[in-house]
Amino acid sequence: MTGWTTVNIPSQRGRLAVITGATGGLGYETALALAAAGAEVVLAARNDNKGANALARLRAAHPGATVRFERLDLASLASVAAFAETMLAAGRGIDLLVNNAGLMAPPERQLTVDGFELQFATNYLGHFALTARLLPLLRRAPGARMVNLSSLAASLDSIDLTDLQSQRSYVPFRAYGMTKLAMLMLALEFQRRSAAAGWGVDGMAAHPGWARTDIISNGLAARGLRAAFWRIAKPFLLPLSPPAGPAALPILFAATSPDARGGGFYGPSGWFELKGPPGPAKVPARALDTAAAARLWETSERLAGVRFA
Repeated sequence: MTGWTTVNIPSQRGRLAVITGATGGLGYETALALAAAGAEVVLAARNDNKGANALARLRAAHPGATVRFERLDLASLASVAAFAETMLAAGRGIDLLVNNAGLMAPPERQLTVDGFELQFATNYLGHFALTARLLPLLRRAPGARMVNLSSLAASLDSIDLTDLQSQRSYVPFRAYGMTKLAMLMLALEFQRRSAAAGWGVDGMAAHPGWARTDIISNGLAARGLRAAFWRIAKPFLLPLSPPAGPAALPILFAATSPDARGGGFYGPSGWFELKGPPGPAKVPARALDTAAAARLWETSERLAGVRFA
């Protein structure tokens, strides 16, 4: 897979891809590449204006592309349910679900309309509920894949099953890292359950390395010394990071390559997995705790009010 680029993406004609957070950054670049390869793409995001702009850019780049925008706010379980009902009513099998949307480290702990901590809900729980609700459509598509976006930050934190929503102590970047570890654990647990139950859907994860996207360029919303360090270092560090296009390659590899396997984790293959062509990524030891993953799954079903059929 050395030197793997978008040129290596197999034809995606006849395939349907749903990408969350696809109006900018990594999600948009993933949608752009899949549309170029012939896939029908649903841009699932919460901002109608950004959705219209993303569609216009995609159609300008690929006039023959079949793309559409559907509103989805992952911070609202009602919005997740409504989006899923729209997709289920259409009845089309989903070949690829890319759970990409997220936000990084709001400085203050915020709650969603459902009463969940905002990062936990947006980055993880909303995607858990979405995947559960779309599973019937994923099962209709032979060789379907679910790709979760994780992060290098997943290696920095552990899952505290007694405080998933940072009620005892909210540390912005620590809470972010926990959600990205949860996304990786979800992908691996999904693969185990799919294999055991015969769902026929591969679960895998990818991370972009050190990517120059909006979530990074807007800065880590931390307080104290970390915030001061970031303000000083950002002008020097950002030019060293790859833009969203190259950074999306691990996601596209997981989504499309015949060499990607269920249960795989993919990221840049360069120095410390910061950038470079896609390849297998190092799985943090915490993500391999199958007992914790099973408990996280069961807790998530209860919190989200969904079950995987």
